Amino acid sequence: MSTLTITPTETESETRTETESVVRPRVEYDGHDPSSLISMRNIWKTYQMGTEAVHALHGVSFDIPRGEYIAIIGPSGSGKSTLMNLIGCLDTPSQGQYWLNGKNVSEMDDDELARIRNQEVGFVFQTFNLLARATALHNVELPLIYGGVSSSQRHEMAKQALKSVDLTERMTHKPNELSGGQRQRVAIARALVNHPSILLADEPTGALDSHTSMEIMDLFERLHSEGNTIIVVTHEHDIAARAHRVVSIRTPAWRSWTSSNVSTQKATRSSSSPTSMTSPPAPTA
Repeated sequence: MSTLTITPTETESETRTETESVVRPRVEYDGHDPSSLISMRNIWKTYQMGTEAVHALHGVSFDIPRGEYIAIIGPSGSGKSTLMNLIGCLDTPSQGQYWLNGKNVSEMDDDELARIRNQEVGFVFQTFNLLARATALHNVELPLIYGGVSSSQRHEMAKQALKSVDLTERMTHKPNELSGGQRQRVAIARALVNHPSILLADEPTGALDSHTSMEIMDLFERLHSEGNTIIVVTHEHDIAARAHRVVSIRTPAWRSWTSSNVSTQKATRSSSSPTSMTSPPAPTA
């Protein structure tokens, strides 16, 4: 497994092995990689807790190419849910720039962000979030209804999405008539129906048994092989290991910004390749 480690420190480490390649510290984060589907530069998320400013994210910068399968992992309080919310345009950064599919979403208003969420991001949640009284087909149609797609067109698109997750024979069933794994497949079909730029899954196996979890991860692997960009947020190492790259967020939000440590790991079979990068200055409160 080769690794790429981004460790914000005050100085670059001079210790390295023969297999390491060193990238000099970067302190400029203005430009983004136009070839990347996701490009984040100097992202901070700060919450005001009374008189104290809590930095949930500390100057995070990274790129996700189109078609990548990536997992974000970290303990409770590390900032992984905050990062997921920013990637999914459910929240906006306190500082920094975020480009999604060539659009600078960090400068968009609420209406523009809503359009981005509908068109660019497919969400998969731990608790499925299906309408109890609606069939699988109608649940999958929901994003298309919000997007103003005609009834006949969304009906056909929802059928195709359910077919892609092997649920053609269950499309008229309601959630209480489906197993946990089948409910999550409906949720994945709903996430895919708009052909989004990214499939963003938040603890997608958290409510499933181990056998069903592996089935869902097998499905993600197949969807990735078909060209989908997949981001899985999890605290389970065996689930993260199924991705092709792992971003590990190690520092809890309550620590000072100078202790931040964000690493990315390539889940491939080649040799190690750590890198060191300096941290940008902390934003003023």
